[in-house]
Amino acid sequence: MPERLFFTDSDEANELIASDPMALLIGFALDQQVTVQKAFSGPLVLRERLGTLDAGDLAAADLEPAFRAKPALHRYPGSMARRVHELAVHLRDRYDGDAARVWNGARDADSLRANLAALPGFGEMKVKSLGAVLAKRFDVEAARELVPPHPTLGDVDSPQALADYQAAKRAHKAEWSKVAAGQ
Repeated sequence: MPERLFFTDSDEANELIASDPMALLIGFALDQQVTVQKAFSGPLVLRERLGTLDAGDLAAADLEPAFRAKPALHRYPGSMARRVHELAVHLRDRYDGDAARVWNGARDADSLRANLAALPGFGEMKVKSLGAVLAKRFDVEAARELVPPHPTLGDVDSPQALADYQAAKRAHKAEWSKVAAGQ
């Protein structure tokens, strides 16, 4: 297990998402319509505001006030509070609140893909990106087949690698926008 991931500018947030599987999953759940740094700083902010990231506690709580407190935890605090609540309920009910069981309990790549895809808000892109992080940063064998051929957060192993990843992602989106516009 890595000491930290390099997804934010905060050592404390980076250490939390590396050491707490629930924090990692919350970061991925929040990684939508905000920067990677904002998304993966969210678990630390949520823990500071609520005092816990325990799935059972989050499933029993109204998360919206914590998401809406200034500064807002996400660009879309209401919908992301619901998403994280749904994630916590899912983990509580299906994995007894142990987020690491999502991957540690997977017997193979197909099982892991199904486990990840069943998480609220996790589509194919998040499954591949989280799979790459699990394979490349956490040495989860079942995740190796999920790694896509293009760069993902799994390739981020330093602050510079994060900057490079984000620049490549922006360029890729710009190219797709041109293609979609018929240029």
